[in-house]
Amino acid sequence: MEYTRLGDSGLKVSRIALGCMSFGDTSRGFNEWALDDDAAEPIFRQAIELGITFWDTANVYGFGTSEEIVGRAIRKYTRREDVVLATKVFFPMHRGPGGSGLSRKAIMEQIDASLRRIGTDYVDLYQIHRFDPETPIEETMEALHDVVKAGKVRYLGSSSMWAWQFATMQFTAELNGWTPFVSMQNQYSLVQREEEREMFPLLEDQGVSSVPWAPLAKGRLARPWDEQGTTRSTTDPLQSRYSDEGNRPIVDAVQRIAEERAVPMAQVALAWVLRNPTVAAPIVGATKPHHLPDAAAAVGLDLTDEEARLLEEPYTLREPTGF
Repeated sequence: MEYTRLGDSGLKVSRIALGCMSFGDTSRGFNEWALDDDAAEPIFRQAIELGITFWDTANVYGFGTSEEIVGRAIRKYTRREDVVLATKVFFPMHRGPGGSGLSRKAIMEQIDASLRRIGTDYVDLYQIHRFDPETPIEETMEALHDVVKAGKVRYLGSSSMWAWQFATMQFTAELNGWTPFVSMQNQYSLVQREEEREMFPLLEDQGVSSVPWAPLAKGRLARPWDEQGTTRSTTDPLQSRYSDEGNRPIVDAVQRIAEERAVPMAQVALAWVLRNPTVAAPIVGATKPHHLPDAAAAVGLDLTDEEARLLEEPYTLREPTGF
């Protein structure tokens, strides 16, 4: 496994991140394909063996149960200091005033709740899951700075917003001497490349790393177009973003190069994402034994410029999604 710094910070992360939305208690109603502790054990063991030490969860995943499973896995299979642990805040956890959003009350309440569930004193990367238009940016950025100064958080990250919103938040932090963001968790794959025009130029200018979600388009780029998907890919409401017939030529190009290289399609699609110099670590939500080995192998797969051209050529401009 290779490692890289997150943005201009000194924090080093593995070039593949383990996405932990795949873990949780299905009885809580978050998703029907989540893995419990026993089912997730081989995934965590694989991650450690492969050197995938950047683990990304959120308070809302499994309505708190993902954080609980991740915390137990850290204590059982590795050491806290050997994992770069990321979690998030924004989406509703309860109906009270501190249950959602990015108000000072919500941030202070939710970081403490996340730490209790995980069973740790701190998280390495605390990310705002979305932009909150109902809370003053100054209030959000000062509260985030305060949880850093309190030692509960080491670094700050953001996720899925318009570039102007991110620029405003970064400027607010700089203007007041508060902690800035070092990462942006945004949607980026061969079938959703609008961040190349929207967010990536700003990230490069600001010295912020991209940590892409859905780099395989919920599995759409990991199998031939007409092949039936997994339970997750067929039940995930976000899958409709990737099932448009216009994406078929892109998937076909991935399949063609994968066959020529004699590697799984997922390796090709991830290798393409990793070519972007702003990308630090695409997030892979593993549920099958081959998912993480394929992802790890993608780090060492160098696509040629001609292969990249063949993958990129079928793309057509589209509306950004996921904000």
